This record gives sequence, structure tokens and C-alpha cells, in this order.
Amino acid sequence: MRPSFSERIRFTASFGRFSGPRATTIDRVVVIDDYSVARGGATGLAVLSAKLFRGLGIPVTYISGDAAANTELAALGVSMVGLNSRDLLSADRAKVLVTGIHNRAAVRMVANWIAEKDTANTVYHVHGWHQILSPAIFRALLPVAGRCVVHAHDFFTACPNGAFFDYQAQEICQRRPLGGGCIATACDKRSYSHKLWRVARGSNILRLLKGQTDFGRIILLHEKMASFLVGAGYRPERLTTIRNPVAPLSINRIEAEANDEFVFIGRLDEEKGVEDAIAATRRAGVRLCVIGDGPLMPLVRASGDHVRAVGWLSHAEIGPTIREARALLMPSRYPEPFGLVAIEAARSGLPVIMSRGAFLAEEMERAGMALACDTADECAFADILTRYSQMPMHEVRAMSERAFQMSPDLASTHEEWRDALLAEYHGLLSTNAVFEPVDGMATQGVFR
Repeated sequence: MRPSFSERIRFTASFGRFSGPRATTIDRVVVIDDYSVARGGATGLAVLSAKLFRGLGIPVTYISGDAAANTELAALGVSMVGLNSRDLLSADRAKVLVTGIHNRAAVRMVANWIAEKDTANTVYHVHGWHQILSPAIFRALLPVAGRCVVHAHDFFTACPNGAFFDYQAQEICQRRPLGGGCIATACDKRSYSHKLWRVARGSNILRLLKGQTDFGRIILLHEKMASFLVGAGYRPERLTTIRNPVAPLSINRIEAEANDEFVFIGRLDEEKGVEDAIAATRRAGVRLCVIGDGPLMPLVRASGDHVRAVGWLSHAEIGPTIREARALLMPSRYPEPFGLVAIEAARSGLPVIMSRGAFLAEEMERAGMALACDTADECAFADILTRYSQMPMHEVRAMSERAFQMSPDLASTHEEWRDALLAEYHGLLSTNAVFEPVDGMATQGVFR
């Protein structure tokens, strides 16, 4: 029998941390992200990693593009270093045209820290860069590239618009990133001129990250991401998969079989498919609760009486809000690399109705905890909502119980995720270890 993902991740963590004649000692982990305060996504995981490492007593420095004003991390003893800059959506447009491609101040900040405080056993982990820091930080990290991990929370490491999605045609893009067809296609959600700006930035990331093979490791959220990055020119051996850690939205199983409202949780943007959820629930004559915020919030609020717009909620606040839900809807229009909310919901006993293009769809549907369809097809989406709404109570309960019991195998726990990251760090330090003579014998050495 093929081991579950959680079993594989435990083996990987154990093997990586303790293999070899002598384990290295991590002097410090430097976490790098655009932001220091999270509202989900990549920053949430960057902050979580810092907390988990501090829980083991490992020194941590958190370098961010914002003001580095996370008081919780500071209270845990994390050294906070911030650029005190605004993100691309908030900054002056003329300045953004330059800093979004190459942020010189970010280069200086990272380079100065390395020059002053780097040690042979310091590791660097980049989570997010495309909102403030820019691809330029990889230039600053070149001297320590062999001890650097880059987390691919999305597809910006390969695709100029970060999604392998043609926003104008509303379809998944199969073009080679930065190839002739890519550059000639107006796929950006804003304009073709903005696409060309993203091409310029994308060429920097491919030159500084893909072209610099010394960078230690690129971490993927799901195995299916690999084919996209390999297609963009990354060597397979540079890629490793560590699935995101998941905490349930509700500790107790949500009794989905007793409920009739559907719920959408996520950023209110085109690629997340909230418009498709609204249209399909309207056609099916069912109610929809929308949890999240973003550019499409005005449209959501004006969608009719069948939609209840809650706005953004913290992880702790979502649990009580979805107690009346029958299923989670995840109708992502682009290749959803992981779909964290799908497993969070499933671990709470909430079945999922999701896009067939989501990387988790096949596993979750096969396990009997989800239904998948072409959620961009309004009729098909509405039909599956109607069928699920009319499903006998005992069948919905069985789906809910399977989700509650089996979904942990699709992701890692916080501790498994932490240990898997540490395994990668130890592996890089072992590979890049510096040896010094012992007792004057050149044939022997110890880790410096």
C-alpha cells in the first residue's frame, strides 16, 4: 500500500534531520517575506515557521519589506528587520514601475545583513518577494545561495502573472513562460502594458533564480506543480514538495448533513472563481455565504438575497461562522497549487465541491470527501450543487465523516511541516559544510 502523505513527510523529516555521520547545527534561520503581519497565504506560513522554530529554541531573524512590526514575533525573540516600504498597490505608480522589477533598497537591506551577520550555518528561506522586495533580493542572496530555500507558494517563480492563467481568455495557459507566444499574449488581468512590465520582472526572476543553479532548493506545495516549473526550465532535482500544514477550522465535526448553506472562503478575485460560485448557487436556488475580501467585494454584496457577504475573518472566527454550512465551494479558475482552505474545511468535516483543475481534486474526490466538476461551466456547477443538496442525509454524513477522518493524510501537521523544513536546511548545510583540519591532519575534518 502506498504510504500516505503524512507518513512520507515524517520519513523525509526524520531522514533529513538525522542522516549522515554527524548532524549540522543551525546557527540561525533567516525568514524573508514581503510582509511581517499575515492575513493568510504565504506570509501566514512565513510567520508560522518563525514561531515553530523559536519553539525549538532556534534563533530566527525575520526580514520583511514592510515595517517589521509583528509584536508577537518580537515577543518570541525573533529579530525583526524591515524595509518600511509600501506594497505595489499602495506605492507611487512611477516608483513601482522601477522598484517592482528591481528594488535597490531591498538589495541593500539583505546584502548588509548578510555581510554583517551571516555564518556558515545560517540558512535563508524566501517566502514572498513580488509585492515589495522584488526579484532583486536573489542578487543579494547569491553569496549564500547554497544555503537558501525558496518557497513556491504560487507560480511567480516561473510565470510572469504568477498563475499560468490567461485572464483575458479565462483559461489555463499552456505557453512556455517568456517564450514568444507568452510575450505576445495579452493575458494580464489589467492590460497588455502591465503584462510587458511583468515580463520584465519575470525575466529577472528566471535570470536570478532559474539561471543561478547554486540556489539550494525550491519547495513546492504539491507534486503537480513540478511539471509547470520544469516546463519553465527548472531542473527537477532542484524541486522538492512539502505540503502545507493544516489546522482544522473547527475541532468538532461540522454536521454538514443537517445544513443547507454553501460557503466560499478566499480572496475575492477573478481567479478564485467567486463569480462562478455566485452564478451557480443562484441557478441551483441555494444559499451562499462568502467569507473573504478583495476587489470583487462590491459585486458580491450586490449579488442578491441568496448571498451573505461576511468579509474577512481570522482562522478562529471562521469556525463558528461555518457551523451551518453543507459544503465548501472552491471553484478556482487557475491551477490551484494546493487549496489550503479545502483541507482546512475537510478536516472540520465539511465536504468540498471544487474545480477539477485544482491539484487536490483527484485525491479528495477519490477519498470520497469531495465532488469535482468544471466549475467555470455554470450549468455543470449548478447541477452538482443541486445533486448534492438533494443527497440523502446519510450519504452527506458519510462524506463529512470521511473528510473529518481521512483529510489529515493529504497535508502535514505543523510539527511535520516544521521538521520537513529543518530536514531541508540540514541537508543544505551538510552539502555546503566547510571542513577544517583536526589536529593538523589534512585527511580529517569537522564542521565549522
